[in-house]
Amino acid sequence: MSPHHKGSFHEHGAGGRLLSPSHPTTIGNPASLGLFSFASTTFILSFYNVSIDGVTHPNVVVGMALFCGGLAQLLAGMWEFPRGNVFGATAFTSYGAFWLSFGTIFIPGSGILSAEYKDTKELDSALGIYLFSWFIVTFLFLIASIRKSISFVALFGCLSITFMLLGISYFVSNPKIGKAGGAMGIITAFIAYYIGLSDLLAAEKAAVVRLPLGAFKHD
Repeated sequence: MSPHHKGSFHEHGAGGRLLSPSHPTTIGNPASLGLFSFASTTFILSFYNVSIDGVTHPNVVVGMALFCGGLAQLLAGMWEFPRGNVFGATAFTSYGAFWLSFGTIFIPGSGILSAEYKDTKELDSALGIYLFSWFIVTFLFLIASIRKSISFVALFGCLSITFMLLGISYFVSNPKIGKAGGAMGIITAFIAYYIGLSDLLAAEKAAVVRLPLGAFKHD
């Protein structure tokens, strides 16, 4: 993949379409790493949120949140900066930080969940505010993704709905809304998998197939 060539679907993938202008660099496209890390962690937590097979506690996702959704995605964001991809760098770094903070909340030794939260309603409201703040961040990314590609609009649109539903579920203490948020999270994860695979295949000279992302044509 030539870092000096601009505008080619096969050479730049999703990251390239969000890159303007292109900066000469020998760093490969880290988008697939970031997207797969985000998708896998979201997939696991979302299945917990819909209570698949009776699982109702998210603590098992902590390790995944810290090292895959968190660390790996944070590194992907750092690698996007020298590529000149402000959108990708900001998104991957932000959600890497989200997963690191989310995982920390559920580490028993952190004391966050047990600290002064004697009232369950207070804890639910605190988590609701936390999730709504990420709904706002995600909605801003959705605005920035408009006219990038259909796939990115779908990704950030579904993720916005996911955060909104999960936040509401804590505010009103309604687990059914939380399950709806989990279902949207599963859809979000599969969209992220698709975009990540598209980028991975785009980096191959002789890929078995190319996956279109519905990039918008600009004037």
